[in-house]
Amino acid sequence: MAFSASFFLANQCFPPFSKAPRISSPCSSKRVFVRSSVSNSEDCEESKVIKKAQDCWKIDFSSGEKPPTPLLDTINYPVHMDNLSTQELERLASELRTDIVYSVAKTGGHLSSSLGVVELAVALHHVFNTPEDKIIWDVGHQAYPHKILTGRRSRMHTIRKTSGLAGFPKRDESVHDAFGAGHSSTSISAGLGMAVARDLLGKSNHVISVIGDGAMTAGQAYEAMNNAGFLDSNLIVILNDNKQVSLPTATLDGPATPVGALSSTLTKLQASTKFRKLRDAAKQIGGQTHEVAANVDEHARGMISASGSTLFEDLGFYYIGPVDGHSIEDLRKEKGYPPAEAAADKMHGVVKFDVKSGQQLKPKSSTLTYTQYFAESLIKEAEVDNKIVAIHAAMGGGTGLNYFQKRFPDRCFDVGIAEQHAVTFAAGLATEGSQALLCHLLIIPATRI
Repeated sequence: MAFSASFFLANQCFPPFSKAPRISSPCSSKRVFVRSSVSNSEDCEESKVIKKAQDCWKIDFSSGEKPPTPLLDTINYPVHMDNLSTQELERLASELRTDIVYSVAKTGGHLSSSLGVVELAVALHHVFNTPEDKIIWDVGHQAYPHKILTGRRSRMHTIRKTSGLAGFPKRDESVHDAFGAGHSSTSISAGLGMAVARDLLGKSNHVISVIGDGAMTAGQAYEAMNNAGFLDSNLIVILNDNKQVSLPTATLDGPATPVGALSSTLTKLQASTKFRKLRDAAKQIGGQTHEVAANVDEHARGMISASGSTLFEDLGFYYIGPVDGHSIEDLRKEKGYPPAEAAADKMHGVVKFDVKSGQQLKPKSSTLTYTQYFAESLIKEAEVDNKIVAIHAAMGGGTGLNYFQKRFPDRCFDVGIAEQHAVTFAAGLATEGSQALLCHLLIIPATRI
C-alpha cells in the first residue's frame, strides 16, 4: 500500500512544479480543499542502491547498510530545491525516505506517518516559499521530512531527546515551523487565522494546512471549515487520506479496525473526472485562461456533479480529489519501507529497530511499566464497580486501555482522534452515574455531576 497525495490551486496559472508566484491581489477562488488518497503502485526490480527501475525508484533495505544520498546531501534548505528537475525531485524523495528510515531506526519515533508524506513534503517545499508561505502539518508527527528539508537533518539523531529536536513542529525550533501542532485537528483553524492576519496586513503569501484523515475526525476541523467559508480568505487545505481515518487501535488481539463513520464517507468522495477534463480544456482556450477556467468552475459544477464532494463545496471550498500524490510529476510514489507496509500498525510509532528486518529492539524489563500498573489497577477497580468505564482517543496501547478493553469490551470506548468529543462524552456518561475515566496523554478523571 502506498500513500498518494497532491494539490492544485484554483485559478492560478503555474504548473505543478514551478515556484508559486507572489499574488498581489486576491484570486477569485479563495479556498482550495484537496484530497489525497492511497493507491497501489507497481513493484520495481531489486537493486543494491537507490536506483530508477521502470517508472519508479526502488530502495533495497536488505543489506541493512544505508545507501549514499548524494542529492539530499546538497539540500540544506528549501531554496536549494528550486532548480531541480522532476526526475531529480523523484530521486530526492527516494533519498529522503531512506534517510528517515535509517534515522528513526536509531532513535525511534514516528515512522510510517512521515514516510507517507515524503513526496508531498518535497512537492510543497519545491513549489512554495517557506517561511514566507506557511505550511501547517496536522497531525504534527508527520513532519520529519519537513524538518530534514528545512535545515535540521544534522540534528535528527536528537529527536525527542532532552535539548534535541521536538517530535512535532515547534515554532521556536525553526522559522519554517509555522504552528506548533501535535494531536490534532488544529491546522485549518490555525491556517485560517494566519490567512486572515495576512489579509489584514496586506500581505500575499500562501497558507497551506496539511491535515490527515485521522485528524478530520475531530469536530474542530469542521468548525474551522465552516468559519472559512464565511470569512472568504485565501486558504489551501490538503487532506492526506491514507485510508487510516484513525490509526488502528492497539488491542491485545492486534490492531482493531479504525473507528468512525468518516472512513466510508471519504472513500466515496470523488471529484468528477469529466469536470476536471472540462476545466483543463478551458485552460487551453484563448489568452484569458484564468477567466475562462473560472467561468467553467462557476457553471460546469452545476451540470456535472461530483458524487459526495458537496460537503466541502457547500462550506465554500473548491474541491479537487482524490489525486494520486506519490509521483513527483503527478505526486505518485514507489513502494516505501516494506516492513512498515507489512506491519499491521504500519510501524506508526516505533522504538529503535533493525532496518534490514524491521524488527523493533524493545528492551526487556524485569518490572511492569507504569502503563501496565495503571491498567491493572483500573481493571481491579472496575471489577468491583460496574459503573467504571474508560475512554481513549485512538490510544489504547499508549494508555494501557487495551488491557481494559480485553477484560471489559463493552465498557471501553475508542472515539478516534477526537479529544473534544471525548471530554464531553465522558461528561455525559458522568451525568448518568458512570465513573468515566478519560485517558489520552494525560489521565483526567471525570467527576460525577
